Amino acid sequence: MGAILLIRHGQASFGAGDYDQLSDTGFSQSRLLGNSLKARAPKIDLVLGGGMRRHRQTAETALAAMGVDIAVEDDPGWAEYDHVAVIAAHRPEWADQTRMKMELARLPNPRRAFQQEFEQATARWIGGLHNDDYPESWAGFCARVQQALQRLHARLGKSQTALVFTSGGPISAVAQRLLHLPEANTLRVNWTLANAAITKLIYSERALYLSTLNDHAHFEGLRADLITYR
Repeated sequence: MGAILLIRHGQASFGAGDYDQLSDTGFSQSRLLGNSLKARAPKIDLVLGGGMRRHRQTAETALAAMGVDIAVEDDPGWAEYDHVAVIAAHRPEWADQTRMKMELARLPNPRRAFQQEFEQATARWIGGLHNDDYPESWAGFCARVQQALQRLHARLGKSQTALVFTSGGPISAVAQRLLHLPEANTLRVNWTLANAAITKLIYSERALYLSTLNDHAHFEGLRADLITYR
């Protein structure tokens, strides 16, 4: 059996001017991830990223820690959905990111407040009743991720190993399909995915199976301070 390791990016820069780059914690997570991968995936045949800066930074940092010199190929099928568009469809005034940050900053717990609003926004998106409000519908997003997975599966030979550096949304969509979960439960998967966690798929010529989901044991114990979810 071959293996596909879906890796969520390290912590991005929530609340900064540019979210799509790793925080200092994100770089630390990526280095520790690479040290873990060195033992569990000594032979890497292919490395993909979703084309976002946080994907590539996580990949390059982890690969350097592994001591592996392999190019990272971009496949936009593994890109995250447009969370800005999703939240703006729910709260149109928050299309202005500056206004959103100012309003959240006045609250006792900005992160918790944002999470509550974001959960409502993604539930609206997944519900499928307002597809015209979004540049990419939930169904379209899932189809894009599934096509990316199919392309990757078709490329891999027998007993090869691929790393895919991506985001929580695509990983959740893959898990939802392989576990046959109700679509609404995809949210429950998404909120529990840790930064720089590993979800392992195993494959044969005919099928794909989910082996492990959200493995972040490399942060437990002495490095529990590196466990983050946003």
